[in-house]
Amino acid sequence: MTWLSLFDHPIIQGPTAGGANTPEQVAAVSNAGALGSLAASLLSPDTLRSQVAAIRERSNRPFCLNFFVQNTPSPTPEEVAVAETLLRPVLDALGWDRLPRPAKWCEDFSAQFDALLALRPAVASFTFNQLHQEQVQRLQAAGIAVLGTVTTVDEALAWQAAGADGVIASGIEAGGHRGTFIGPQKEARLTTFELLPAVAAAVAIPVVAAGGIMDGADIRRALDHGAQAVQMGTAFLVTDESAIHPAYKQRLLQAGDQPTRQTRAFSGRYARGLDNRFMQVMAAVEEQVPAYPVQNALTGSIRAEAAKRGDTEWMSLWCGAEVRRARAMPAAQLVRTLVQEMQQSLSR
Repeated sequence: MTWLSLFDHPIIQGPTAGGANTPEQVAAVSNAGALGSLAASLLSPDTLRSQVAAIRERSNRPFCLNFFVQNTPSPTPEEVAVAETLLRPVLDALGWDRLPRPAKWCEDFSAQFDALLALRPAVASFTFNQLHQEQVQRLQAAGIAVLGTVTTVDEALAWQAAGADGVIASGIEAGGHRGTFIGPQKEARLTTFELLPAVAAAVAIPVVAAGGIMDGADIRRALDHGAQAVQMGTAFLVTDESAIHPAYKQRLLQAGDQPTRQTRAFSGRYARGLDNRFMQVMAAVEEQVPAYPVQNALTGSIRAEAAKRGDTEWMSLWCGAEVRRARAMPAAQLVRTLVQEMQQSLSR
């Protein structure tokens, strides 16, 4: 039995960090026969344990936990001061004299990894970097299937060499952060349907397609191009159980022809979202901001203030390039709708 047999439909709900996806959403997706995913990257081990318990109270179906593979940085005071100077136009617009310093730069990945081993979800997925082979083996010995996020064929081959059970081929259309870890992030620019067949031809492990997949016809196309499943983040970002700010959700549902683009200004790592004033104000200096997670931590207070004000011009409105096709409904209903559309697409 492979990890693909753990769920009925070839649909993985994409993990959306920052409190967007909830135990209620994960459980609803898994109960509907797809694979729910919890974004654990920004959660402390205690919060992670609490949220996993909440999922398990609502569902006895398999689910996935997703993590950022990262080291904890130690920026100098001078580096932080330069970053604050680069953010000065934003601070002025908010009426702030200074930028609050974050309590920590990121969660301790080693502590998260220990919690993951103890919690034993059916599947764990990873992005931003790659696990060592020994880490992959420890997870698999605990009964956890391991998926690595890739944006190039070289990254897929690297995860296969480390012993991963599958890879998530993330095209340039995908919302949120890019998972690139070999070579410059700006050079990983293949679309989903350029990357997917190339990865499927290069590796012998299952491939999950991600990026721009919004309906059952998209899923069918991905399966026809070598995917064993798809991962859909933006489609689930507007479901009833999603906990994104109401103003953010409204912007996504009314996106229409509003452009999405990649920026590293919010976090120090390229990520795709709706273009807004923060991106525009920071465009000239975004290449100079510190790398993730330092910039992400520094802008945390800005994004929190924007949420408090309900002002989407200063929020990170992460979403994929096909956001205009997002549909508001309960998560379980979306799964059922996607399955129906897949069947209709097949019959045609």
